[in-house]
Amino acid sequence: MNALGEAIGELCKVILPIPEERFLGNSGSSVAVCTLSSIDLLKKFQNSDILNQICIAGRLLSENKGIDSMIDYVFKNKNVKTIIVCGKEVWGHKAGHSLFELHKNGIDSKNRIINSQSPDPFVTCSENKIKYFQKYIHLENMINEIDFDIIEKKIKLLQ
Repeated sequence: MNALGEAIGELCKVILPIPEERFLGNSGSSVAVCTLSSIDLLKKFQNSDILNQICIAGRLLSENKGIDSMIDYVFKNKNVKTIIVCGKEVWGHKAGHSLFELHKNGIDSKNRIINSQSPDPFVTCSENKIKYFQKYIHLENMINEIDFDIIEKKIKLLQ
């Protein structure tokens, strides 16, 4: 990421703090939920019984550090087999799109997510972790779905 992008990111953390990053559920569950930029949707998981049926519910705001964190999490938590990607995309970043492109195409020699339309789609996680993600993690594409009841039904179908 360039210096200007880093500075803007740090400024946004101060001006628009978003404390909710993730809510832990049942560590034995094979399902995780990513609500992209939909913070209100993420908060619904916090007080719901469905949190007991998923491993984690979290957000994904960036096509680089956010994806790195997600890859690291699933690599360390081998019980996760499915990630439901729902909620609204971050305008301009398209983190969900980049996640799916990483899963499908991997990275090039400069660690850029192949075919990503995001402005800064560079990851730092190891190629070994990316290959694990591609081979063992299934992504459920529910991008733009913000209806909690519909997402809850999908979670129950995946149990």
